[in-house]
Amino acid sequence: MEKFMIIGERIHCISPVIRKALAERDPEPILKRAKEQLDAGAHYIDFNIGPAERDGEEVMSWGVKMLQSELNNVPLALDTANRKAIEAGLKVYNNTYGKAIINSADAGPRMGLIEVAAEYDAKVIGLCANEGIPRDNDERMGYCQEILEKALTLGLDPTDVLFDPLCLVIKGMQEKQMEVLEAIRMMTEMGLLTTGGLSNVSNGCPKHLRPVLDSNFAAMAIANGFSSAIVNPCDELLMQTIKTCDIINGASLYADSYLEISEGAFSYNV
Repeated sequence: MEKFMIIGERIHCISPVIRKALAERDPEPILKRAKEQLDAGAHYIDFNIGPAERDGEEVMSWGVKMLQSELNNVPLALDTANRKAIEAGLKVYNNTYGKAIINSADAGPRMGLIEVAAEYDAKVIGLCANEGIPRDNDERMGYCQEILEKALTLGLDPTDVLFDPLCLVIKGMQEKQMEVLEAIRMMTEMGLLTTGGLSNVSNGCPKHLRPVLDSNFAAMAIANGFSSAIVNPCDELLMQTIKTCDIINGASLYADSYLEISEGAFSYNV
């Protein structure tokens, strides 16, 4: 079994520090957060520039080149709603250590990003939704099938698509949690890879409860076949849970020091 893939979420324009760094093209705060996540065990770094309607192409191109040149061609997830910005980032992306991940296509207006993934030999997250939260798993799996068929038609390998069942907030949507876990199991049984924004699960909950909720949901999701997630790798409890699941699943060899080892994480030191 493959190790659980960790996509670090902490370079996000919603953060005032990152937003200011993007506006000023200041690499230091961005590199600092990237290094922290890699040191904590991330395999990919998500570079989220938001809508970026005004200068998205320039920002994405600058960020991709800066991160990869400073961090030994670290694999990146390119995260924006701006298709032209995604393409600009892919044009300068170095895939020596892993294909870029486009974050994300869906079964609605962003379906065209699957075409972009095919053109630039990238992976793509396929959000199993269409402008809203799916009503149930029948709808969710229908969107999954639409995305899969589109990807296969364009020549993508099924493993180039990470299917996102849409992780939902417990606070307000508690009754939907088992449905999401069931969707992960169904996708896994189809031979598909999965991912999702894990921190959505605890969004709005008390700060001290968030690591507990996220780590326990992660364990239940991994038991249902969850392949990867967009997470905060600096959350120690969450990372301990993921590493332990890898041990139990036989994806990592057991050692008494396994919690201190960033086994399988991306090494960015030249």
